[in-house]
Amino acid sequence: MKKIIFPLAIFLLFSCATETKKKYAGHGAESISQSVLDKYQPTSIPSELSREIEGQHEIRSTSLGLLTPDGKNMFFSWSVTGTRQIWKIDGPKRFPVQMTGGENRTSLQDITNDGKYLILSRDKDGNEYPALYLQSTKGGELKLIFGKDKVKMSYMDQSADGQYIYFRANDESPTIWNLYKYHIKTKKKQLFYQGKGYWYIVDLKTNGDMILGHAISNVTSEYFLFNEKTKSLLPIVGQGENESYRVRFAPVKGTYFILTNKFSDFKRLYLYDGKKFTPITPKANKDVTSFSVDKSFKRLLVTYNDHGFYKMDAYHPKSLKKSRLPRFSKSLHTYYGSTTVNSRYTTFGQSFHNKPRSSYVYDWKKKTLKQWTLPSSPEIDPSDYRPWSLEYYDAKDGTKIPMLVKRPKGCEKKTCPVVVSFHGGPEGQSLPSFSPYSELFVKRGFIFVKPNVRGSKGLGKKWLNSDNAGKRLDVITDIRDCSIHIKKNWSFNGVIPKVGVMGGSYGGYSTLYAMTVFSGHYQAGVARVGMSSLVTFLQNTAEHRRYLRESEYGHLIKDREILEKLSPINYLSKLKDPLLIIQGANDPRVPAGESIQFKEALDRKGINSTLILFPDEGHGVRKRRNRTLSTGHTLNFFIKNLL
Repeated sequence: MKKIIFPLAIFLLFSCATETKKKYAGHGAESISQSVLDKYQPTSIPSELSREIEGQHEIRSTSLGLLTPDGKNMFFSWSVTGTRQIWKIDGPKRFPVQMTGGENRTSLQDITNDGKYLILSRDKDGNEYPALYLQSTKGGELKLIFGKDKVKMSYMDQSADGQYIYFRANDESPTIWNLYKYHIKTKKKQLFYQGKGYWYIVDLKTNGDMILGHAISNVTSEYFLFNEKTKSLLPIVGQGENESYRVRFAPVKGTYFILTNKFSDFKRLYLYDGKKFTPITPKANKDVTSFSVDKSFKRLLVTYNDHGFYKMDAYHPKSLKKSRLPRFSKSLHTYYGSTTVNSRYTTFGQSFHNKPRSSYVYDWKKKTLKQWTLPSSPEIDPSDYRPWSLEYYDAKDGTKIPMLVKRPKGCEKKTCPVVVSFHGGPEGQSLPSFSPYSELFVKRGFIFVKPNVRGSKGLGKKWLNSDNAGKRLDVITDIRDCSIHIKKNWSFNGVIPKVGVMGGSYGGYSTLYAMTVFSGHYQAGVARVGMSSLVTFLQNTAEHRRYLRESEYGHLIKDREILEKLSPINYLSKLKDPLLIIQGANDPRVPAGESIQFKEALDRKGINSTLILFPDEGHGVRKRRNRTLSTGHTLNFFIKNLL
């Protein structure tokens, strides 16, 4: 293979410098005046409603967790304190011991291969600039590995002996990612690769070889074989393409496991030898969502997304023959977690509509499956939670759009109010799940709907790419058509249901678009952290994210007209129905200015709306007290306007 000296060029990152004057600039709490924070601070909700929502917050599942190599201890994140922290149990169903604490959530990234340390990350108030830490598996203080203000950091991997930790950071420039390794014993970090654009480590070998990824868009990357010692950078796959790939080392030198939809509409797993792609998984009308291969090449696990339901297969990485998995009970989803470095233990999880998730550990040597974590649902019996049904509605061009529907008892034959919740992404996907949140609506008589409009993942490449840039104008009507279907088909005795719309991030944008461009189709809307203008969003989102988002939404210069057409803020005069906007001040993805400018523009036109601004949250509401307020205001808003 020909040696690559310079990485491929990326999209212009500073194209907005020559744009017309911005309507606002910057993101984070420091870009918002105290008077604005005070003006839009959340108000209290009725105590009875608060207690009910708090009760739902008591229903908690742990993360799948990570097991120490000896199989004796499991570490996992859990929100029992109100914020996700790290906990430890020393055996199946044992009493958990809290390892971390505080107001800010802590994430478990890894356990060192020698079992001595936890690798943790933590940001502040949802600003998404996390620091990286070490903590002894016995407990104690967190020791800083790396962390800087306004610097994005991501944990990548660790060396086979557990002595080095690999991470990346854009500490030199928002658009330059430095790749570092940190020696635990000497506490020294070393820069070993620097590249313009969005670079990351995919996989490591003991001989110094690693797979590096370079993101071209939010869903596509090119991959290289990099040697840490010689600094050689050789192309593997994805160069000059716009295809989706995921790559890992395979057992034989020069071969790779590659997940791609290059050759069909749905993703399959292949073995690639540099010339030929040999399929491993069968051809089917469902995506292989993910795969995992352990460092010893003994376990190759595959997850399928079958119309929104996750199933699994296992293969032997060397023979590529199917392996036997433990027998699981019937569920919405069954999925794998992590495999220990010695390949003996793997964590698994299952999701049900009427009980919280638990973590299981499979011992491949003894062929035993044991439940390790116990979910909690104090004073609440979720066994009567309503099930999800997969249904479809017709778009304007006749395309069948899938939606997940949860109905209160009796609403199959009578008119009930409806809340439609659009997912984020926009490449996200709504899945059936255990959802105390949706039950709060169902309990009050609302039908809860989660569509997967065109542009969602999990339904094939054509479906995923159908809303890119200018094509969004052709399919964004899927938002409107959901309401048309509901009002036409869910009416009884001449009574047409009232329909509300909500969503977060791109779902928040969908809500703003629904309430303006498609005014009258939805009778109330709650937009969380949504973009009001695709132009100002791209101008002001964190710089390390901009060029990845331009490939999805459109370029600030060449696609300006399309971006303006797709911006809800340009259709304010169409807004006729009640609107609630919820935003975190520290959001680096969709800056708070998106919500503030929309609210202020409505005020200038004398159009009523409500904005709630959380000063200690980012892209979404994480802290328990804030989640209670956000949920309470959302429920009250729909009760007032739809019931």
